[in-house]
Amino acid sequence: MALHERGVDFTWVEINPFAANVPKSYLDVHPFKRVPALVDGAFTVYETNAITRYVDEAFAGPTLQRTNARERARCNQILSIVDSYAYWPLVRQVFSHGVFRPRLRRRADDREIARGLAAASRILAALESIAAGRQFLCGDDLSLADIHLAPMIGYFVLNSQGRALVDRHPRLGNWWLGMSQRAAYLATMPRLAPASGPGEAGG
Repeated sequence: MALHERGVDFTWVEINPFAANVPKSYLDVHPFKRVPALVDGAFTVYETNAITRYVDEAFAGPTLQRTNARERARCNQILSIVDSYAYWPLVRQVFSHGVFRPRLRRRADDREIARGLAAASRILAALESIAAGRQFLCGDDLSLADIHLAPMIGYFVLNSQGRALVDRHPRLGNWWLGMSQRAAYLATMPRLAPASGPGEAGG
């Protein structure tokens, strides 16, 4: 999303970090066997925060980091919340067990969904309380906070209970309505295959 928003041309290479045979060439870039990583000529960098800040600072385009001290602090606070608390319950618990696994006819754990929803409730409430209440999380301009949170919310709301939880928070709900329609989000969000049979949808 950061590359799209900055108008940077790039080549996307799909890597499955959970595969048994991750190419050595990728492990040379990211020794911890995770995604994403960015290669810009002879320069390589991994870790999402480092990548998006580099994209914002190394290429021309609309700035994604705030210059106002308070807006910048709020943006960094949201980035930390997303990285430290949001990813596991929203994506690895609610989305993975409530949507992804059922669509692949894999075993899902309803207890994981319940734990994820419980944790998500506190996370969304915290984000609701500090969101700017305008078009974007930190004010009137798009920032890295929006770019980091949007994909996680995008996965989370594919679960009906996750969607209902987001809708209970008016600031986040209005923010998500706008973010989910942005060209950069639509261009980068993976398209999931439909459920393969009755009862496959999570919840």
